[in-house]
Amino acid sequence: MRTDPTGLAEPTPAGAGAPTPTTTTRLPSPSRLSPADLLSVGLSGLRGRRMRAVLSALGIALGVAAMVAVLGISQAGKSELLNRIGSLGTNLLTAQAGHTLFGAQAELPPEAAAMVRRIDGVTDATPTAVLQGATARRTPQIPAAENGGIAVVAAHPDLPRTLSTGVAAGRFLDAATSAFPTVVLGAQAAQRLGVRPGDRLWIGEQYFTVVGVLQPATLAPDIDWSAVVGWEAAQDYLAFDGHPTTVYERSTDAAVPAVAAALARTVDPEHPDQVKVSRPSDALTARLAAKDAFVGLLLGLGAVALLVGGVGIANTMVISVLERRGEIGMRRALGASRGQIRTQFLTESAVLSGAGGLCGVLLGLAAAAGYAAQRGWTVALPLPGLAAGVGVALAVGTLAGLYPAARAARMPPTEALR
Repeated sequence: MRTDPTGLAEPTPAGAGAPTPTTTTRLPSPSRLSPADLLSVGLSGLRGRRMRAVLSALGIALGVAAMVAVLGISQAGKSELLNRIGSLGTNLLTAQAGHTLFGAQAELPPEAAAMVRRIDGVTDATPTAVLQGATARRTPQIPAAENGGIAVVAAHPDLPRTLSTGVAAGRFLDAATSAFPTVVLGAQAAQRLGVRPGDRLWIGEQYFTVVGVLQPATLAPDIDWSAVVGWEAAQDYLAFDGHPTTVYERSTDAAVPAVAAALARTVDPEHPDQVKVSRPSDALTARLAAKDAFVGLLLGLGAVALLVGGVGIANTMVISVLERRGEIGMRRALGASRGQIRTQFLTESAVLSGAGGLCGVLLGLAAAAGYAAQRGWTVALPLPGLAAGVGVALAVGTLAGLYPAARAARMPPTEALR
């Protein structure tokens, strides 16, 4: 039997073939969210709760800002230190008097610097001697014990050239002034004593005239805290016996290993075991390793702040799910799948953390640039750190949104609408 266009049944003609198969009704295909729709839906929840969204993103922003600022400042400081090492050179070696077998202070021979100049590859060598018992004070009324940690050092006029430093004010000792009671102060010593060229200092048992102030000696920080007098003046006025305590030596870069191996035996052939040979640039390089360890600690603190921000986002999303049960139930009743609900809340969490990460990167860059400018450093952008900051923020936000998104997806429509 079949139906005519009016809907009435008609008998099937006799002898007709097999019955016509029943047509299968196709169900509508499930709806899909395009990336633009997904972003719009994810932003809708944030637009309705702007203050809460800002406060939640602030935790992520602070964590990322701390990490980016630490990386930026560290990179700028490292670049500055490497540039300084390169400009000062890595070919300076020092030979210092150590201690005898019984613990007493050893002495270097008076001709130590002259012997060092005979080594192949050596370009400069100059001695210095710390004058034990001599103090530098503004007046003799100041107790000798209150010298501010400033040592009195005897030196030759070629000291600044060997150390690759200069004079910040006045002039250094020369052939004319090194035999008279004149003194040149290191950078820190001049600041501590508060004197300038033309002033006088009480050294030993008489006044010495300040003729200059040195620039910071990066490769010889002890000189920064010293009052430098001439070698001849130290012998004439301060009872100096002529034995140096340190010999600074410059050589060609290729000759540094050979010179370092022969330096102790050349400085004191009788007691080479009492001579300590060092390379000041190695100490500066070691500072990079110490800074890297400190940077690692600060990055760990930034990661903790980032984790706290992630917990704040998770808390915000859980509250959002509870407040929007009606919306969730309505969308489920209109055909939204559990996966779409889950993706909606994950998108909202990722957008929240991504915005916080981007703001944190900008804040961190501003802090690093401001600090570098204040110190006179070249601003160095840690590009991998910038990308990692945003990436880590997105990862933390996504992880923080997993539980709230799963909870929203599991919510039955009837219970949500109730």
